[in-house]
Amino acid sequence: MRTGSRKDYEHRLTWIKPSFLWMMYRCGWGAKADQETVLAVEMDRGGFDWALRNACLSHYDPDEHPDRGAWQRQLKGTPARVQWDPERDLRLQALPYRSLQLGLAGEASRRYADEWTVAITDVTALAHEIHALVRSGDTAAAAALLPEERPYPAPEGTPGLGRVS
Repeated sequence: MRTGSRKDYEHRLTWIKPSFLWMMYRCGWGAKADQETVLAVEMDRGGFDWALRNACLSHYDPDEHPDRGAWQRQLKGTPARVQWDPERDLRLQALPYRSLQLGLAGEASRRYADEWTVAITDVTALAHEIHALVRSGDTAAAAALLPEERPYPAPEGTPGLGRVS
């Protein structure tokens, strides 16, 4: 399946947000303008690991890079970006631990679209249902509807992994 021109893959950055609640924070429970549809994309594990192994932190970190120039060169030469953002609770408040955001460009973006995507499910109605329960104060029922999420055993060398807490 071809979803765009080679030029599109080389210049756009597609962000994968594996955390349901972080995605709800980002899209405002599917209510933000131009973010009214929420899709769950199932991705091949081998592709996800490939992207992590071929990623660079999206920001300069002196503990990960010898200097800012080295980071900038690495960033330009890698097809994926890793960013660690605070995880969110049901009220979308920041939690004291971080969640992965994985940006794909170039080869990684092309492979994501053409090879690694296993399934796409519209979860907009689920997002709205959970949000309605949170608004009504029934957080137990809302939590029971959340998709199951487990810690992911990221491959050795995943950028920023040692500083995630």
